[in-house]
Amino acid sequence: MPRRRTVLASAAVTAAGVPLIGSAGQAAAAPGGGGGAAATVQVPDRELRKLLKEIDADRIEATVRRLAAFGTRHTLSLQDDPERGIGAARDWILAEMKTYAAVSGGRMTAELQSYIQEPASRIPVATRITNVVATLRGSVTPDRVYVVAGHYDSRVTDVMDATSDAPGADDDASGVALVMELARVLAKRRPAATIVFVAVAGEEQGLYGSRYAATQFKAAGVDVQGMFTNDIIGSSRADDGTRDPHTVRLFAEGVPTSETPAQANTRRSVGGENDSATRQLARFVGDVGDNDATGMNVRVVYRRDRYLRGGDHIPFLEQGYPAARFTEPAEDFAHQHQDVRVEDGKQYGDLPEFCDFDYIARVTRVNGAVLWTLAQAPGTPREARIVTSNLTNDTELKWAPGTEPDLAGYEVVWRETTEPEWTHVIKVGLATTHTVDLSKDNVFFGVRAVNRDGKRSPVAFPMPGN
Repeated sequence: MPRRRTVLASAAVTAAGVPLIGSAGQAAAAPGGGGGAAATVQVPDRELRKLLKEIDADRIEATVRRLAAFGTRHTLSLQDDPERGIGAARDWILAEMKTYAAVSGGRMTAELQSYIQEPASRIPVATRITNVVATLRGSVTPDRVYVVAGHYDSRVTDVMDATSDAPGADDDASGVALVMELARVLAKRRPAATIVFVAVAGEEQGLYGSRYAATQFKAAGVDVQGMFTNDIIGSSRADDGTRDPHTVRLFAEGVPTSETPAQANTRRSVGGENDSATRQLARFVGDVGDNDATGMNVRVVYRRDRYLRGGDHIPFLEQGYPAARFTEPAEDFAHQHQDVRVEDGKQYGDLPEFCDFDYIARVTRVNGAVLWTLAQAPGTPREARIVTSNLTNDTELKWAPGTEPDLAGYEVVWRETTEPEWTHVIKVGLATTHTVDLSKDNVFFGVRAVNRDGKRSPVAFPMPGN
């Protein structure tokens, strides 16, 4: 461990503000929720626990079964049939979202977001791609936005088969059910920041709907500070029959997809491969979503997505937004991307009977804990930097002041370069600069904001500057 201690100038504390001083003045790590030793853990408060208890597994099941009952939701299927095809599913999702918006006191709106996709990969003819978007506008900092998504299109073995039954229960009615249940529960509440709930189309054909949504956000200059896709979150059962009902995987990239050559040079210089904005978002998920209120362990996987595969968070990463993917602990490939059939006595196909609706509800609680805390906490500090104008054995950090009216101050966090989680927290008040009696050469630093209710933002990783 470094010999020079931060406690010479400031007390080290846990996320709850309680001093934890170990031997020789070293700040000890706070216990995490199921995951371990992160000192940045945020314990669920009474308000959050009440919110999470409202998430209803029976409603989630009803949504998954209703979506599966449309027969197929293939992107190239019928768009004008009221009973079958992607158009019928689209219209039903919109109608449901509008019922949630109706009780929001005007804070939530629900609408269709459409465009015509000209012929392209897996799109043989010009096709209308339509996302269903419900927006719950923030009451304090509405321009700060968080997005949660699932895709409502489905497929069978042949990705171009638009007519066969493709119930798509796990992939991805489960994710859409999660998005809709969160929209229902949160519509009655007043988040400080804006939360956008999206059911996207065109995922199986090539992430078309999410790419359009991400580019629309970027073109409008929307400050998306976090995006999560939930894709294949319907079952805890692996193909060998084993179950892991209290774990969800979160895929989070290290080297940013949108990184420029100049940014790559800086990253290589300072060693920031494990400190992208998406990795900080993933750490935040563990801090607030891995606890007894959700009943889940969040297993962060240091990859953009599963091996050589991809999901609807990738277009957001391409636009420079922090984004990650939730998915079940181990997939059963007999029940995704399969024709519905029985072979040698074994049922194939993505049918509702292979979903675990209590499991989906727990994953929904993880998402709910994360989104609500993000929306109620201050935004991630901006312009965080380590001053490099002088060669010294201490570290001077600077950041831009936040604009939230309930901002209470900031905390500096640090960890050994070999540690995956933040292990030390230092309160620094409302200052926008702080000098730590540790060498920047030996450890990693970060900065997070705190409001008067004690809610903390994700950590900002500082870049070299002045």
